[in-house]
Amino acid sequence: MQITIDEYSGFCFGVTSAIEAAERELQKGLLFCLGDIVHNGQEVERLDKLGLVTIDYDDLRTLRNVRVLLRAHGEPPATYRIAEQNGIEIIDASCPVVLKLQKRIRDTYMQHHGTDAQIVIFGQKGHAEVIGLEGQTNNTAVVIESLNDLERLDFTKPIYLFSQTTKSVEEFRTIVKAIEAKRRVGEEARDIEPTFEYHDTICRNVANRVKRLQDFARSNDVVVFVGGKKSSNAKVLYNHCLEVNPSTVFVSSVDDVTDEMIRYCHSVDRVGICGATSTPKWLMEQIKLKVYSLKN
Repeated sequence: MQITIDEYSGFCFGVTSAIEAAERELQKGLLFCLGDIVHNGQEVERLDKLGLVTIDYDDLRTLRNVRVLLRAHGEPPATYRIAEQNGIEIIDASCPVVLKLQKRIRDTYMQHHGTDAQIVIFGQKGHAEVIGLEGQTNNTAVVIESLNDLERLDFTKPIYLFSQTTKSVEEFRTIVKAIEAKRRVGEEARDIEPTFEYHDTICRNVANRVKRLQDFARSNDVVVFVGGKKSSNAKVLYNHCLEVNPSTVFVSSVDDVTDEMIRYCHSVDRVGICGATSTPKWLMEQIKLKVYSLKN
């Protein structure tokens, strides 16, 4: 049996930068992080042991004169206002790609504020990044997760569509086509066709992994996909692997690797281990060692 770890899997640039910032700032003393620094329980636990204290928004409102790290997902304007009011020093590790998207949404909101324009975000409701994006519109944006949510839109009014950076490109294109189709219904009865602008704001660091990951999945008999249970990106990439290799299993920790799974891996020639943009390399290495450890 040959076990290979996908060389392209693991932390994306934004997550890597945030974790490096946390490790660097922890050397200076007490450091808080607003929310899990990454959607991976094992990495959060590792940094917790180094002294990183994870807090929520309620905690943020009560803290005074401390240092708080903002993770790669980005934050709404309200977070910065609270920090300023409470004398909190912000260590901003927001991903540059997310910050650029926030600015585009904020500019669009300011340009069309007071009109009947609808700013629409294709993303996961309640996701940290999406909360930050909604905040750029004073929480007036419409968040859609699937085609079923399109009924919430008014197709007689302007629509400006953006996407969470870690969503699937294919799903985004499906949403665009569906909106275009719905807008065509009854268009002859309208004197002026309302504006529809869509912006593919999906991070190519994530999107470009899909083809490579599927090639990797095809080249192995069994694929062990390692991802956090809270990770939106992990769910997307796992499903892409499953599309091309039905013998793909999802695990979040070493404990998820069962004896039955190990025996099955040892019954084939090639086993591949891969993961999401929030999956640390060290965890994939641990999974590899566990798979090797067949007990008679």
